[in-house]
Amino acid sequence: MFQDFDVSSRPEQGIARLDALRVQMKTAGVDGFLVPRADRFQGEYVAPRDARLEWLTGFSGSAGFACILADEAGVFIDGRYRVQVKDQVALDVFTPVHWPETSLDQWVRERAEKIDVLAFDPWLHSATQIETLKTKFEGTGIKLRAVANLVDQIWTDQPAPPTAPFTMQPLEFAGESSIDKRARIGDLINQSGAKSVVITQPDSVAWLLNIRGQDIERNPVPHAMALLRDDGQVTLLCDPQQANGLDLGGDVHVAREQDLADHLANLPQPVLFDPQSAPYQLTELLTGAETRRGADPCLLPKACKNPVEIQGARTAHLRDGAAMVRFLAWLDETAPKGGLSEIDVVTQLESFRRDTNALRDISFETICGVADHGAIVHYRVSTDTNADITANELLLIDSGGQYQDGTTDITRTVIIGNPNPDHIACYTRVLQGMIAVSRARFPIGVAGGHLDALARFPLWTAGLDYDHGTGHGVGSYLSVHEGPQRISRTSDLPLDVGMILSNEPGYYREGAFGIRIENLIVVIPAPELAGADDRQMRSFETLTYVPFDRRLIDVSLLSAAERDWIDTYHATTLARIGPRVDGSAKRWLNAACAPL
Repeated sequence: MFQDFDVSSRPEQGIARLDALRVQMKTAGVDGFLVPRADRFQGEYVAPRDARLEWLTGFSGSAGFACILADEAGVFIDGRYRVQVKDQVALDVFTPVHWPETSLDQWVRERAEKIDVLAFDPWLHSATQIETLKTKFEGTGIKLRAVANLVDQIWTDQPAPPTAPFTMQPLEFAGESSIDKRARIGDLINQSGAKSVVITQPDSVAWLLNIRGQDIERNPVPHAMALLRDDGQVTLLCDPQQANGLDLGGDVHVAREQDLADHLANLPQPVLFDPQSAPYQLTELLTGAETRRGADPCLLPKACKNPVEIQGARTAHLRDGAAMVRFLAWLDETAPKGGLSEIDVVTQLESFRRDTNALRDISFETICGVADHGAIVHYRVSTDTNADITANELLLIDSGGQYQDGTTDITRTVIIGNPNPDHIACYTRVLQGMIAVSRARFPIGVAGGHLDALARFPLWTAGLDYDHGTGHGVGSYLSVHEGPQRISRTSDLPLDVGMILSNEPGYYREGAFGIRIENLIVVIPAPELAGADDRQMRSFETLTYVPFDRRLIDVSLLSAAERDWIDTYHATTLARIGPRVDGSAKRWLNAACAPL
């Protein structure tokens, strides 16, 4: 259900909190302090206790950070949040900084005369981030200093840490036992030249041990780290009360996270860790130990879903698709009558998902933006921003569900009333980009960065674009944003069989409307083609089956292949979702899936 987020600050609160932080900085003898979005696990989503950036500034986006100086406070945000940040922070004291176009080191060096010591919490920044900054600041006189978190020292009503118990993910959904996974990862540890590994990412720990948690809202991951030896033995570092009653097996030992240093001292060396995700503090704790640096060895095995997980994803998407169809049929009937708000739409959609009796949680806060709110890429409706659903406007709805057999993420943009020519032209180009990725066939070794342009080309031909990646990885009843797989111009990771990704091009016109269309897809071996050489190829299987808004499609812009793809997609949607709905939803689905 819809909830207000309690840790955020209103502009006047942000000013008072900023003043208090500056007093703390002066007491600590530092000239600046970094406030990241991340927690000690370097995650995108954080528990209320760790929402320091939002508490201080009011900015609630899932990526970004602040650099607080005595007379200036930069809030660094990427292209997804440049509209949102202006509505959430007090612009007279916080300055939005376009990042990564302006890097942190560049911004700080331009103010070097005011900064001798820049402080940071060593648990909240990765080893790579801090080591890179140190290199960038060489010769500038700027010193980086690790300190106890200064925000925590002024946040007097900081929420308590999460304490919900962990649960097991049964083999019928996981598809591989923890024992077998640990043996596989143990082999990878040996191949790296190490004898043990420190796993600091909660979704990796969850995948490895077949456990799930409730420590991050909407993402079923545990607040835990793990120390894995090459023989498969594991020390699970967490709040031991949360692991009570779990059948983890005799080779898994539970210990307090506070005792990490003691357990590191007893690990067989060399010790492997991932500097991209491990907190900088880990490098300090491993001082004197023989170490190896490399990617978290769970990342790729976790990304490449096994057949059980893929089948679970298919089943989850059919269940979720039926809930979406019931919702869209309801919306199409109800919205034109008036009286609906964005919150009403969010509440109703979540109720259709709960009616499946299989929903564990929604997979992220539902994004529901009408008209200009749709142009805010990660808009989150609140009681302060709640808008009425008005006629002849686009409505963008990005949502998903967490089911034990799979995680869903779908975006549909619909028209309430009658579209205008801009609505239709832009929607059709976004849809063409989504179709291009869906139809892609590519050789082994091709990365998401190679495919990103396919989604943008129809927009580029009209001088349009969007400021986010085309697709992110998705977990198996885990994080809805999962790495390292992506469809993004910055990604050089080859896409491999079993990787689940989103396919979500968009277009956003500030102050007017937003469009995004999203399906989930999974990488599969490409079907053989007559006359092709023996080069091994990959392609995508679509997982999401929910109709597009035919009222927004300009058929004259489509190629014959694109029209055929849409008609085939709709026919498949009708065949797969039709038996799962009835009554008015079935009648709506029949009309929505009619051939172009």
